[in-house]
Amino acid sequence: MQRALKWLLPAVLVLLLGAVIGRAVIARRAPQAPGPSSAAAAALELAPTDLVVARRQALVRRLPLSGSLEAVRTAVVKAKVAGELRSLDVREGDTVQAGQLIGQLDTSEYDMRLKQAREQAASAEAQLDIAERTLQNNRALVDQGFISRNALDTSVSNAAAARATLLAAQASADLARKSLDDTALRSPIPGQVSQRFAQAGERVGVDARVVEIVDLSRIEMKAALPPEDVAQLHIGSVASLQVEGLAQAVPARVVRINPGTAAGTRAVTAYLSVQPHPALRHGLFASGWVALGEHTALAVPEASVRLDRPSPYVLVLQGGRVVQRPVVLGERGRGADGTDGWVAVTGGLAEGDAVLHASLGAVREGTPARVTTLPATLPATLPATLPATLPATLPATPAASR
Repeated sequence: MQRALKWLLPAVLVLLLGAVIGRAVIARRAPQAPGPSSAAAAALELAPTDLVVARRQALVRRLPLSGSLEAVRTAVVKAKVAGELRSLDVREGDTVQAGQLIGQLDTSEYDMRLKQAREQAASAEAQLDIAERTLQNNRALVDQGFISRNALDTSVSNAAAARATLLAAQASADLARKSLDDTALRSPIPGQVSQRFAQAGERVGVDARVVEIVDLSRIEMKAALPPEDVAQLHIGSVASLQVEGLAQAVPARVVRINPGTAAGTRAVTAYLSVQPHPALRHGLFASGWVALGEHTALAVPEASVRLDRPSPYVLVLQGGRVVQRPVVLGERGRGADGTDGWVAVTGGLAEGDAVLHASLGAVREGTPARVTTLPATLPATLPATLPATLPATLPATPAASR
């Protein structure tokens, strides 16, 4: 009997312990009814900066464009005569002035040609002197009756031929002198050397390129535009460009519009004068927009429009919950306050609706939400008077929200 009790007591204790543990597990797994405090904790807490109020404002209509920057004045220095390039004293990046000597071709051949032409001119001048003296003598002899009139006419013709020969020889000498002068390579414009196409010691032919020079004091942008967009463009329209390597935008202005179209693409080229900047370079790529006009429309920041569905929509705070609103978008533009990234909404929103910023990420429709804090000064994106949908979601006092 004692032996049976010895085994029975531990077994009862084990059973009791198992029952207690099982009851605790069942109680933990049982669902608990949410109380008021848990429901409040599940609400999405929004700061005033997480909302933007749809309002009517002036939008600047913009036309996007892109293209390359080009110096208005460029020049390629070419060899006007053939010869060996004896020296080239400039390299890429060097600054040159108009008329500056930048290189020299070998002058040996052209020195000899000029000497030959001068000798021929001197010989022709001597022949003319002989012909004119003979003409004067024959005129005296004709008056005295010693020679015939035909002999005098022959002397007149010989003198005229000698005079023409002299003029031709002098022209040849001038041409030889010009060829000699052309061996000196000079910059036709002020600017900077952008490329060297030849090296000293090379023999270059006529019209061979030697260096390219660009003047960066005046830079234009060439932008190819569709014909339907050019109809809205006007001379003097203001533009803003983003250039590679520059953090800030560069002002520009439309100065010319090509009257013809490009073959094949039918695009029309517009030329924009770009405000000078030390960092601008010939050939850089630029993109930006040109202002076409201004109109008033109901607008929201473009970043608040969500595009993860086939149709664009926004999330609106209404009655303490997040509601999806499909919207119809209009033209994009620059806001009246000078900020970029605004888009007109032509349908789906009313003035005063509080729209959630896209920076909040994905938010499910119907999610409870409330504005937790309200600073002393309202942000620029909220009006002085909050819309009627917001007060129901705000606490009575800032202290209540804490």
